[in-house]
This record gives sequence, C-alpha cells and structure tokens, in this order.
Amino acid sequence: MFLGTHTPRLDDKGRLILPARFRDELAGGVVITKGQERCLYVFPTPEFQRIAGQLAEAPMTHKAARAYSRVFFASAHDEIPDKQGRVTIPGHLREYAGLDRDLVVIGASTRVEVWDKQAWDDYLAANEDEFADIEEGVLPGGL
Repeated sequence: MFLGTHTPRLDDKGRLILPARFRDELAGGVVITKGQERCLYVFPTPEFQRIAGQLAEAPMTHKAARAYSRVFFASAHDEIPDKQGRVTIPGHLREYAGLDRDLVVIGASTRVEVWDKQAWDDYLAANEDEFADIEEGVLPGGL
C-alpha cells in the first residue's frame, strides 16, 4: 500500500526519483499513465494488469468504458526503475500533467500519483472542505 506525500523534483532529462519508501514495490516495473484531475498514475505492473483485466470485462458497447480505456491505455508508458529508483516521464505525460520541476508524489493506496506542486496545492485548497463534509457513501459500511 502506498501512503504519504513526497516532494521530489524532475531532473533535466524528465526523470523522477521515486520516493525511497515506494521503490521496493515498484522495482519490478511500473506503468505510468494519465490520471484524473490532470495528475499521473503510477502503477506497479501487476496492479496495472489487474485493472486492465477489469476494463477488458466491460462491454464494448459501453461508451464510457471505451472512452476511458482509450485514454488510459493510449497514454500508458511502461518502464523498470533504474538502480537509483529513477523513471523517465515521457514528454506527452509531463505536458498533460503540467509537470515542470517541483512535484508532489502521493501514495494513493494501490497506486502512486504524480502532481505538479502548484496543481496539488490548488487541488487541496479546493477540496479539503469537501473532504471534511463527506458523510456516507464513499466507503462501504462507513468508517
């Protein structure tokens, strides 16, 4: 499970040094793809394969499933982190997420999310009140 917030930087070659506490679980390979809210999702390869299997079970007649699958798979980039825990974020994904230099990398349970620092700060400012007001329905059975 991925937890926590980290603030690495992109190097001049578009590489991200994965947080040390995430490296063991990601060492076997990652898939980086577009996430929602203009962030990037980084999945360990087995988790990406699990999600791909779920998407494959959706009927091709379901318009939203087709649209999601197209963007999700077309933007995906797989790679194995190097010995320093670095992965290259392709230019099209850096552009999509507005990544420049300062990043925020968050653990989001079964995935890691990569955000532009200012975008993350803006997201938190816009959504923290909603987080405090959530009552039921998000978690089965409640807390």
